[in-house]
Amino acid sequence: MAKDFTFTNGVIAVKEKFLLSDRILKLCDSGAEEALRALTDCGFGKGAEAASVYEFEKLISADGAAIDEFIREYAPSQTELIYLFAARDFHNAKAVVKAHCLGLEVENMLAPEGLISITQIMQCVSENKFEPLGEILGGATKAAYEKLTDTESGAAGAEIGAIFEKALFEYLSSVCKKNRTLKKLLAAKADMTNILVALRSEDAAEAAKFYVSGGSLSNVKLEKLFEPDTDKRAHALDGTPYNDFLALCLADKNANLPLTQAERAMESYEAKFFSARKYELDKREPFLYYVFRRRAENADVRILFVCLLAGMGEREIKARLRAV
Repeated sequence: MAKDFTFTNGVIAVKEKFLLSDRILKLCDSGAEEALRALTDCGFGKGAEAASVYEFEKLISADGAAIDEFIREYAPSQTELIYLFAARDFHNAKAVVKAHCLGLEVENMLAPEGLISITQIMQCVSENKFEPLGEILGGATKAAYEKLTDTESGAAGAEIGAIFEKALFEYLSSVCKKNRTLKKLLAAKADMTNILVALRSEDAAEAAKFYVSGGSLSNVKLEKLFEPDTDKRAHALDGTPYNDFLALCLADKNANLPLTQAERAMESYEAKFFSARKYELDKREPFLYYVFRRRAENADVRILFVCLLAGMGEREIKARLRAV
């Protein structure tokens, strides 16, 4: 049953006052201990106790659990729940099947639970019964299991990862097809994912094996990213919304660097999508905007501490943040 948007948006209006917002920028020029005190004082990671800066993950985990609790209680419908949690189910299924088939320890490979318990995933894999996981997730898990247990296939990690990523986008596309906002968000993420795939591949034929569904860019359009002429490649996506994203990719690629600038842009996309029209949001959109801001801030706190403990400067840290 759909939730009361007015009530939910009222709850969000109160909770928004506790967002870190630009306060995190001020911490980029502080020490790690000062940052830990400031975040604790403002209520970040409420209920967790970090005895030293090296236990900052306790605050992040507590905040992440609070975000999850909010989502489960106030999600406008099952569609939003699936959009926000399904990636965890696919990640955990991938982790469990790899650990089971390759004899690895699974604990450090898992994400927090999504909509399917990790216990259930483990049981399905151990019993070789994948139907309870659903048609798409179960099918992906079975396909990965068969490849990993086939000694002649020699399945690489990238191939197993692609099975689950392609399945995730297929699943989300089917679930979100009647939700205009989520469908638009998913299409953009699919397109950006495929751009990254293309620029990391040797040729168009290899890239096509790893493209995900749900985007707006055709394979013909993506093939232009393999133009040998650098100027033509830079303009390969003219007429699409991805010129700036491609420029970030090519800047790193031409410098022989990992495509981290573009990855950060993709990770920040959802929050920025709503931020660009934050005064026009209605119905279920304030819920989504709040959740994406909270998740981005949670990620930013981890970035902040990792960078501070590594001795990075203020400018370097700010360049890595997502939410602000």
